[in-house]
Amino acid sequence: MKPPKFWSNPPQNPGFMARALGPMGALAARATARRVARQSEYQADVPVICVGNINLGGTGKTPTVIALVQHYAQLGIRAFVISRGYGGSVRAATEVDPARMSAAMVGDEPLLIAAFTRIWVCPDRVEAARLAQEAGAAVIIMDDGHQNPALHKDFSIIVVDAEVGFGNGCVAPAGPLREPVETGLARADLVVIIGPRDAQAKVRQDWPALGTLPNKNAHLAPLEMGMDWQGHRVLAFAGIGRPAKFFATLRGLGAELVQTISLDDHQPLTNALLLRMRKEAELKGAQLVTTEKDAVRLPPSMRAEVLTLPVRLTFDDPDALAGLPRPPANRQG
Repeated sequence: MKPPKFWSNPPQNPGFMARALGPMGALAARATARRVARQSEYQADVPVICVGNINLGGTGKTPTVIALVQHYAQLGIRAFVISRGYGGSVRAATEVDPARMSAAMVGDEPLLIAAFTRIWVCPDRVEAARLAQEAGAAVIIMDDGHQNPALHKDFSIIVVDAEVGFGNGCVAPAGPLREPVETGLARADLVVIIGPRDAQAKVRQDWPALGTLPNKNAHLAPLEMGMDWQGHRVLAFAGIGRPAKFFATLRGLGAELVQTISLDDHQPLTNALLLRMRKEAELKGAQLVTTEKDAVRLPPSMRAEVLTLPVRLTFDDPDALAGLPRPPANRQG
């Protein structure tokens, strides 16, 4: 489902529809407040770091999780990940095995993260955390879950897409938020703002509450891996939070986008859709290209036909993650 346009209205003027749906948003906000006020069911013996957001949909959580995993790996610390496994069919706590599991089973984001570290999926974050800890995790990184109180969090990171900000500032269905901005920020320890510098400055101007806790600027940088995109004719498709970001990255590398196809976040890549895109690419003499997250949902028979452009999160401050929790001495290494 694509978000309605009024969700993107400025917070100073959210619009008629936002005001009309405001009472429903207020009810949703109260329900979330009651949920997050519950006492945690379980506290792990190692630090738990939550990478979440206040917005519905994608803001850059997965690249942030990967960046944290790599940060701890450089320190010689085992950081394992737990996830709800959105879009997957498994319900019992399960370690993701990319060699035998599909995105339909465990979700596309966990399958992508599994290339970097061990990850368990389960709607019950407590069960997933127990398994990760038993497997030897020195740090547990929770992908999403800022509004889930079941597992005690030692450090919470809010990820913000600078070019979207917090939309019209209203809680769904009146806007794109899971809870009011100030409420969500009050439970956070760090904000990571991803995007161009002018957009980062604008979101801070629009939302002064961001100044109440530490902020770090970051951007998504493509891994070109020897590929020369200059003048390369491509048909690009993406089912991420904001496909336009991916298309802009390709244009910035010099690719000629003969067609772009924006899919819903996590949208299944059906045979009919893939065949249509393949035919369109052949007719236009273009190469199919997509994101890493979408690529894991491709059937094996098509993976060789579709190029992937990986991106990695890069912090403006090389010491941006220096303040993250460290595990107990007996859990390091």
